[in-house]
Amino acid sequence: MGSEALSGAPRTLYPPIQPFRTERLAVGNGHVLYVEQCGNPSGKPVLFLHGGPGSGCSPTHRRLFDPTRYCVTLFDQRACGRSTPLGSLDANTTPDLVADIDCVADALGIDRFMLFGGSWGSTLALAYAQTRPERVTEMVLRGIFTGRRAELDWYYKEGASRLFPDEWAHFIAPLSDAERADPIAAYRLRLLDEDRTVRALAARSWTDWEARTVSMRTIRDAVGGFGASDAAIAFARIENHFFVHDLWFEEGQLIREAGRLAGIPGVIVQGRYDVVTPPVTAWDLHRAWPGSELQIVEDAGHAFSEPGTLDRLLAATDRFAS
Repeated sequence: MGSEALSGAPRTLYPPIQPFRTERLAVGNGHVLYVEQCGNPSGKPVLFLHGGPGSGCSPTHRRLFDPTRYCVTLFDQRACGRSTPLGSLDANTTPDLVADIDCVADALGIDRFMLFGGSWGSTLALAYAQTRPERVTEMVLRGIFTGRRAELDWYYKEGASRLFPDEWAHFIAPLSDAERADPIAAYRLRLLDEDRTVRALAARSWTDWEARTVSMRTIRDAVGGFGASDAAIAFARIENHFFVHDLWFEEGQLIREAGRLAGIPGVIVQGRYDVVTPPVTAWDLHRAWPGSELQIVEDAGHAFSEPGTLDRLLAATDRFAS
């Protein structure tokens, strides 16, 4: 059964689907993006923006949209997933990724489109829509993150650490007492180390902290170990790189300039118990974005796969399909 649920039951993902088109798109400075399209070639255009930054798309993401009504474009952002060169930090900034959205849309002949993004994907969607509002028809955003200093400090200094003291202890264990004052900067040194073993151990600690706090239903066996894959190292390096540089935003920029989104219908889905990106940011965005709709999911954390969040996201994509 797809997302059209019976008797009010929560919606579920649409069935697995394969792309009808894949491409490798050169976007400059040696970066080549992996791009795919699935669903109905004549359907409503939607661009999916994955999280991280640095995580890449998965086959599950294709299933958030009715394949009979949407033409879904997904792409791995610079240097992650199936894009190359993997893990590169050169010419890898938020303005670069904003420009890449135009490159992808232009290459595929898409003039206007819906944006769907969660976590960092919501950040990138907001940054793009505030730059090019004339190209965006609607937005569905989840787990809102805008890169303000308070948001980063909550997760990487003090805040989430008070709710997950055991996991925080694992996260800061590799750091000296002095380094613990700024874990983002301390992990940067390790993630840039010439020794792959050092990078892998740092990437494992960095990604474990996120994996163990992302959901109210974390599967503990899915994390841990003694190192990390090349993809996980790339993810940690890119994410840390963006955070060290404050995502190339002025403080509070995305909230302050949300008025530019007036006229773009938007649904904001936010877990009440989201520890990674607490609801206050979604609330601030909703108040600053004229006409936006905020939906708080009472029994959810950060992950899009939690039942209540998934139900709301699918309801939003179903609504905007028509």
